[in-house]
Amino acid sequence: MKTDEIANGVKVSGIRDLDLAQTLDCGQSFRWTELDNGSFRGTAFEKSVTVKLDGTDLYIYNTTKSDFENIWYDYFDFGLDYGEIRRDISKIHPVLCEAAKYAPGIRILRQEPYEALCTFIISQNNNIKRIKGIVQRLCENFGDKIGENEFAFPTAEKMASLSVDDLAPLRAGFRNRYLIDAAQKVAGGEVDLERCKTIDYEEARGELMKITGVGVKVADCTLLFGMHRIEAFPVDVWMKRALEKLFPGMCGADFGEYAGIAQQYIFHYSRMHPELFE
Repeated sequence: MKTDEIANGVKVSGIRDLDLAQTLDCGQSFRWTELDNGSFRGTAFEKSVTVKLDGTDLYIYNTTKSDFENIWYDYFDFGLDYGEIRRDISKIHPVLCEAAKYAPGIRILRQEPYEALCTFIISQNNNIKRIKGIVQRLCENFGDKIGENEFAFPTAEKMASLSVDDLAPLRAGFRNRYLIDAAQKVAGGEVDLERCKTIDYEEARGELMKITGVGVKVADCTLLFGMHRIEAFPVDVWMKRALEKLFPGMCGADFGEYAGIAQQYIFHYSRMHPELFE
């Protein structure tokens, strides 16, 4: 992988195992929008960029080489060999082998933990389009402005100072109460997100479930997408159906140390092949 500075950004050559649509629009992050030319505009870690993939060349605009090295390299998880992981997990089950071949460009984004926690609280009983709208309104109303039309995700400290009524403009319904409780417990130190990155998995899940409205699925999603606990295996309606139909008798633990990556292959494959469930 080679990084060169270009006008208003960087060009990263030698990219493998990345499909922007499969990675940025698959339900793990809700702050990316596909543009007409196939590029994506998004915000993470108080930075807004446009990314475009041309073969094995990734162009990231409105950034610097330093920001790529310190933010985007980790964000896109370029330090992990997904090709090797696919080869390993493909031995577990023939359907998983097929799913991994179907979408080899999916990567697990390394998102900011508090943002991931909040977005997956918002995701409960919701669809992607509506989740994106709520998240956008949350940032516009309470996040710091970082560009002409871009806003950072609000901090836990900022949100902890708000009331449930303050969140009415989000139109998030019952989730407003959960968001305030999450902010207060994170800002107050009752829930330690940094600690959740390294402690025993079950303990980390229990830590997150101290928050009102956070059950097993939201905790698992937060650990996988916000803390890169790739042993996590979130199970929603799609995954439950996939396990019952395609992997009978198996559970998340059966997919090994890369269960979270296997989960994303299975999730995407299942959504794209509804005929398997007829």
